[in-house]
Amino acid sequence: MVALDISHARRRPLPQADAPVRAPAAPSAPRRKADAPRPGGPVTPQSVKGRFRRIKWTSLAFCLAVYGLLPFLRWDRGPDAPGQAVLFDFVKGRLYVFFIEIWPQELYYLTGLLILASLVLILLNAVAGRVWCGFLCPQTVWTDLFLAVERAIEGDRRERLRKREAGLGPRRIAELAAKHAAWLAIATWTGAGLVLYFGDAPQTLRDLMAGEASALAYAWVAIIAGLTYLLAGFAREQVCTFMCPWPRLQGAIWDPEALTVNYRDYRGEPRGSAKKAEQLRAAGEPAGDCVDCLQCVTVCPIGIDIREGPNFACINCGLCVDACDGVMTKLNRPTGLIAYESWTNIERGRRREPQSRRVIRPKTLGLAAAALALAGGMGVALAQRTAGSLTVLHDRNPTAVRLSDGRVRNGYTLRLVNKDRRARTFAIAVTGGGDVALALIGSQTVEAEGDATVEVRATLTGAGAASGPVVFEARDLSGAARFQAADTFMAAP
Repeated sequence: MVALDISHARRRPLPQADAPVRAPAAPSAPRRKADAPRPGGPVTPQSVKGRFRRIKWTSLAFCLAVYGLLPFLRWDRGPDAPGQAVLFDFVKGRLYVFFIEIWPQELYYLTGLLILASLVLILLNAVAGRVWCGFLCPQTVWTDLFLAVERAIEGDRRERLRKREAGLGPRRIAELAAKHAAWLAIATWTGAGLVLYFGDAPQTLRDLMAGEASALAYAWVAIIAGLTYLLAGFAREQVCTFMCPWPRLQGAIWDPEALTVNYRDYRGEPRGSAKKAEQLRAAGEPAGDCVDCLQCVTVCPIGIDIREGPNFACINCGLCVDACDGVMTKLNRPTGLIAYESWTNIERGRRREPQSRRVIRPKTLGLAAAALALAGGMGVALAQRTAGSLTVLHDRNPTAVRLSDGRVRNGYTLRLVNKDRRARTFAIAVTGGGDVALALIGSQTVEAEGDATVEVRATLTGAGAASGPVVFEARDLSGAARFQAADTFMAAP
C-alpha cells in the first residue's frame, strides 16, 4: 500500500509496516537558517551540477531554439504559396507544416494529433512518470530560463535568501530592476515569437519592430508576454502543482512499475551525520547512508522532500538525484540513494528481495501499439487524400416535387472544394437512380478558382416513382482529378 501526497515540504514518518528492515530513524540534524523552508514564500531552488542538469540544459536550449527559429525556416510550395515552413494562416484558413497543408474541413487531423499526443504522454508516464514535465514542458523550460537569469543577477540560493531578508537598498533595487527587465525582455520575445507563426515571420518581425503591425498582433504579444512573465517569474511551482491538470490525473494513471524519482529508504534509513553513522556501524548498530543534508530538498524546483515517498507534485526532473549523488560521491558512498526507480522495486528492496525493471510490459506495449496505429492511420490518410472534394446536400423541404407532366424532381446543392492553387474547370455527371436527367443551374460546367470552394445548384428529374441511390461525379476537364459523392433520389409522396 502506498499513499501519494501533493503537499509541499511537509514531513511525515515513513510507514514502518512497509519497511520491516529499517530501524527507527535517528533525529534529523538541525537545519541551518538558510536551509530552512520558507512557509508561504516562493520556492528558491539551489543550483546543482550533474548529468540530469546537463540534460535539462540541453532540452532547454533545444526547445528555445525550435520555438525561436522554426518560423524562419523556408519551404518551397510553388508560386503564389506561402514560403514559411510552419504557418497558421487565419486569412485563408490553412495550417501549413512543411509538406502538409490542412484545410478547415480537415480539422479531424488536428483532433487525431491531440489524441496521439495524449497517448504518447500517457506512455511516457507509464515508462518514467512526469518526465515530460521535468524536461520538455514549456512551463519548466521557461521557468528554468527565468531562474538562470535570477541566479546570474542575484546569486545562488543562499545569497538570494539572504538578500530577501536584508531588505531594500540601492544595490538591491538595481539588481531587482535588472532581473525584471531581463524577464520582461524574455517574455516579450516569447510573445513576439508566437505571433510570427501566424504571418510571414520576417515581414511580421519588421512590422512589429517598426510599429506598423496590427493592433491585434500587439495585443497578442502583450497577452503572451504577460502570461510568461507571471507564470515563469512568479507562479512557477504553483503551476506544476495546482494549475496544471496533469498531476491531478496521476491518481488514475500512476504506475508502480514506472521509473520515477524515488528515495531508497531501505538503504538511507536511519538518517544521521557521517560521523554518527560511522559510530553506529562500529558499534554494530544500523545506520543509513542519508546524512539528512537537505540537498535533495534545496535543489527541488517544486520544493518537496522526495524522501517522504511518492508525490504527485514531483516532475521527475532528476535534480535531487544529481544533488544526492554529489553528496554520496564526496562521502565515498555508493550513488543511487535517490534514483529513477520503480516503486515496486522500492518495496522489494525493503523486503530484501531481488529487483527487476519492467519497462516493456503489456501496458507500455499496448500504449505504444495504439500510438503507432494512430500515427500510421493518419499517415495513410494524408498520403491518400486528394486535392479537392465534392459534397452533396439534398434539399430538405420539400425533398421531392412532382411536376405537371408526372415526372419527379429533386434539388441538390453541390459543394466543390478545389485545394489546388490553380483554377480548374469541372464537368458534373451522375450515375444511378434509374432514368434521371441532371441539370445545373447556370453553366453546365463548374469553374473553381484555386484554393477556393464553390457551390452550385443542381436538379435531378426522373420519370420513375421509386427512390434509389445516386452518385455525383466532378471530373476535372484536364483529367487531373475526379471526385465523387453519394446521395439519394427521392420519390415524390
